[in-house]
Amino acid sequence: MAVLLTAGMKTLAVNAVGDYGGSVVRYMIESGTQVVGHVAPGREETAIDGLPRFSSMRAAVEATGAVAAAIYTPPAGVRDALLEAASCGLKLVFTAAEFVPVHDVAYAMAAARERDMWVVGPNSLGIASPGQALMGAVPRDFVQRGTIGMIGRSGTLTLNLCRLLTSAGFGQSTIVHTGGDVICGRNPHEWLQRFLDDPQTEAVLYAGEPGGSKEYAMLDAIAAARKPIVALVVGRHAPRGKVMGHAGALIGGDRDTAAAKSDALKAAGAQVVQSPLDIVPLLEQVAPALRVGSPGVPA
Repeated sequence: MAVLLTAGMKTLAVNAVGDYGGSVVRYMIESGTQVVGHVAPGREETAIDGLPRFSSMRAAVEATGAVAAAIYTPPAGVRDALLEAASCGLKLVFTAAEFVPVHDVAYAMAAARERDMWVVGPNSLGIASPGQALMGAVPRDFVQRGTIGMIGRSGTLTLNLCRLLTSAGFGQSTIVHTGGDVICGRNPHEWLQRFLDDPQTEAVLYAGEPGGSKEYAMLDAIAAARKPIVALVVGRHAPRGKVMGHAGALIGGDRDTAAAKSDALKAAGAQVVQSPLDIVPLLEQVAPALRVGSPGVPA
């Protein structure tokens, strides 16, 4: 029960040598992620926290067989890190950095798509498949293994919704925070299709926000879906022309508002709620069999 990130996926930690990056990588390992090496150019150690250190991703991939990476490179270096990851054949990459230059992201994402590399972020909290692996800073006690896919544009909201689901006994197959910037590695509609194609994901919960057109790109997939899709778009009272925390959350016109997006998602067939507190009662109504412990759902 996982999408892309699975148990046993060999993962590299890239430039995770600061206090924050190092602590997150250690947490990832404690959570079951198979981190097989550190990539940290210019350092003298042969090992970091008991894992071999490499000077390049290519050397690390050749030595370990890694297929994924958690990148903690500062914003100015994210472009080169993503290009190197794509050139090495990595399949899944998470990058946490915020304020990565837009042109850098656009260039790197084009290269990633050419190599079929899925990128979570930048400006992302992470991706997690409960009980299997995680990349980033997703608290283990907020999530639980199950059959609901979770996609969010806001990291804090994504975590809070997962905590609500878990508290009510609704587990998750995979949780992904796409990233809060204008351009992200993969857009919500692409993640939605992955969840819809996954035979072990039985429903999808989406958390959106004002600004941009990401929600509108989901409409065709929602209309064709044979699984319940629950959607919440926050920011109903957000003012026009003011960035609301994320670079991508900027209302430029009527189409960008939470109300317009909610109406469009509902018209396409999603079950739209107005508050996080409405989600569990709705799931209890439309998908009670997805509660952990129900037949076919692992406890």
